[in-house]
Amino acid sequence: MGEDADDETLFWIEPTERGIIPLDGFHLSKSLKRLILKENFEIRINSDFEGVIDGCSSMKAGRISTWINKPIRKLYGELFEQGHCHTVETWKDAKLVGGLYGVHIGGAFFGESMFSFERDASKIALANLVARLNHCGFSLLDTQFLTDHLRTLGGIEIDQRAYRKKLIDALAKPADFLQEPMELPAHKVLQLVSQTSNTGCSTP
Repeated sequence: MGEDADDETLFWIEPTERGIIPLDGFHLSKSLKRLILKENFEIRINSDFEGVIDGCSSMKAGRISTWINKPIRKLYGELFEQGHCHTVETWKDAKLVGGLYGVHIGGAFFGESMFSFERDASKIALANLVARLNHCGFSLLDTQFLTDHLRTLGGIEIDQRAYRKKLIDALAKPADFLQEPMELPAHKVLQLVSQTSNTGCSTP
């Protein structure tokens, strides 16, 4: 992480309590379910990395400051070009209005940041991320820290020992974030985020 946008240095953090969203424990509220079914947002994968990282660091997204500095942008941009970093984006009226980005290694996805310029846009992106991870055989969604917002969506904290075990198991799993189909229909998203167990790679 960076201290702020103008800081040129990076530092590492290993929380004693790690935030994760269990892929069989995403909280799908009735209102979010209705919103997904309305399909008011278009979901795109990896179409605008720069737009997403701009959104995640924008003061417009309700932040006072950001830890996304120039080295972060450069390094994650390189990871994106190499196919290790991915974005899930919500678009409306041809405008990017929300989304998230993160890195995947094996069957683990490390969520880095998300943003929303329109009500519920980031929730829609996160629901679609969980659906994609279940669809493609992932077993760990790491959020690093647990915010009140993530807690409402099913996020929990686990200690380092439990986290490391989950991480070791996840890293050993083959998982392809870009497995077809890239555009999951609304009913499939609901099915994938509502499932009670993660049984591996789902079929369309």
